[in-house]
Amino acid sequence: MSEDPWRVFKIMAEFVESFDTLSRLGPAVTIFGSARTKPEDVYYKAAVAIGEGLAKEGISIVTGGGPGIMEAANRGGAKPKKVPSVGLNIELPFEQKGNRHADISINFHYFFTRKVCLVKYSMGFVYMPGGFGTLDELFEVVTLVQTQRLPAFPIILFGKNHWRGMFDWIASTLEPAGLISPGDLDLLRVTDDPAEAVKWIVDYRRTVGVPEQVPSAFR
Repeated sequence: MSEDPWRVFKIMAEFVESFDTLSRLGPAVTIFGSARTKPEDVYYKAAVAIGEGLAKEGISIVTGGGPGIMEAANRGGAKPKKVPSVGLNIELPFEQKGNRHADISINFHYFFTRKVCLVKYSMGFVYMPGGFGTLDELFEVVTLVQTQRLPAFPIILFGKNHWRGMFDWIASTLEPAGLISPGDLDLLRVTDDPAEAVKWIVDYRRTVGVPEQVPSAFR
């Protein structure tokens, strides 16, 4: 298509703006989850607690910038006012509107540029219950760690009941068929405790000695 070469400049502009901003962020964790989760939901409250706990440890919070779990994590991350709480918002015709709790907000037109930035500057990932978007982002990160394009950063799934069916299916279907390797499921950790999720990430940072500039799969 004739406009495709010019579209490259729009894509490049999204990368330049986001890379320039996020490269100064320092250690960060990305929290994923549904845009539809309400403030009274137990998972919303847990996301607030995780965001606040990480921020108190000097770890910035990165989310998709929208409502629901994203709002909750940004809200928690903004409470201690020690590190930035970041929202990477996507332009959508429904659901997605930037939340007011992000100290730094970047808007994206393209899903794939946003996905790169949700991963590139983080040293850990927390997945709250969500839909297709959350699952997409989960399996992309697991693939990057599995193929050693990312270090073995903590990949934490919050909500044992929510994720149990997926774990059972992977263990009973994918692994016996040889579609994944033995031990691949161990790349994932699952918890119901916000404090435990925070501790796993803090322990990883302390043990590995995560530098100010986190290693990236996107060199």
